[in-house]
Amino acid sequence: PDSMSIRITVPEPLFVATNGRLRGTSQPEPGYTTYDWFVSTPSSTYNVALNIAPYVQLDTTLTSLTGETFPISFWVLPEDEEKGRVLFDEIVEQVRWFEIEIGPYPFRADKYGVAQTPHLGMEHQSIIAYGANFSNGAMTGGVDWGFDALHHHELSHEWWGNMVTNADWKDMWIHEGFGTYMQALYVEDRQGIDRYHDYMNSFSHRIGNRKPVAPRETTSAQEIYDGHDIYFKGAWVLHSLRYLIGEDALMLALRRMAYPTPEAWRASDGSQVRFADTDEFVSITEEVSGEELGWFFDVYVHEAELPSLELTRAEGELRLQWSAPDDLPFPMPVDVRIDGNTRRVEMANGRAVVQVPAGAEVVVDPDQWILRSR
Repeated sequence: PDSMSIRITVPEPLFVATNGRLRGTSQPEPGYTTYDWFVSTPSSTYNVALNIAPYVQLDTTLTSLTGETFPISFWVLPEDEEKGRVLFDEIVEQVRWFEIEIGPYPFRADKYGVAQTPHLGMEHQSIIAYGANFSNGAMTGGVDWGFDALHHHELSHEWWGNMVTNADWKDMWIHEGFGTYMQALYVEDRQGIDRYHDYMNSFSHRIGNRKPVAPRETTSAQEIYDGHDIYFKGAWVLHSLRYLIGEDALMLALRRMAYPTPEAWRASDGSQVRFADTDEFVSITEEVSGEELGWFFDVYVHEAELPSLELTRAEGELRLQWSAPDDLPFPMPVDVRIDGNTRRVEMANGRAVVQVPAGAEVVVDPDQWILRSR
């Protein structure tokens, strides 16, 4: 729907925090308040949320890259107000980071809102559900990576999911894989490239390899979420794509996927909201990189099985050969480190031969850029 009016009446002192912008309140009878909210931009119906509690409201404003000012609010339970004030600073910092990395916050015509909830989290448009209990490791297996990962992930969906919405369940990795990868980029920006690799490697073991990230045929929500490959394998696809085409090209592709035109980048009237699919992302990456990348996506997102790299060393040579599912072409280059010196080896036709001195120490893909079976 292009807009929504949400009017909820609750007994005092409860507050209704929901989607959109608060138009006003009224008292239909003593002891009750009606909250009149309006969502001015298109929103998926699964994003409608009612958060009702005796909230404390924390507020600030942020000036977008577009020059517009929009409100940011955090509704927190009274007993957690002090924790909420500490997190609120990080919430604002994360919103600013996404603007710089991907583009303007899409729903600045309404607000950016976060509501404390009893469930872990959800990307409700302009009213993110936050239930991590102020624990940085709530969605990372208890590991603290130095930032609130739950909020960061749900915030990412304002771009990947709420503004750019998959046209079909089979393209859900655009929501979850992109959102997961944004966390790694945030770690890199704040803590450096080594921590970025640590973060990517921290969930490589969670790649189930049971089904394609983006099946060619329509599937169901239950099937597409089974195993969580759309999160972790999806993020690793972007990680390996970065190695292949370069960091600058990948970031440009992500920004164009979010905002294909300058008009969309500036828009706040709802015209920035659109449906997208994997084929569009393939086209964008090919355009910005100047390379044909169908082979990359055919193997990584349309097949369940990961490619494997066969290594044979003998008589001063290291032979490398890719084996991809269904014998698909896979000319993926790979780094080879010989006695501490790293070079990028091109793999035309999926094969290469590297001269290696006798007794030399050899490590293939030393920084673990490439998604493959181990």
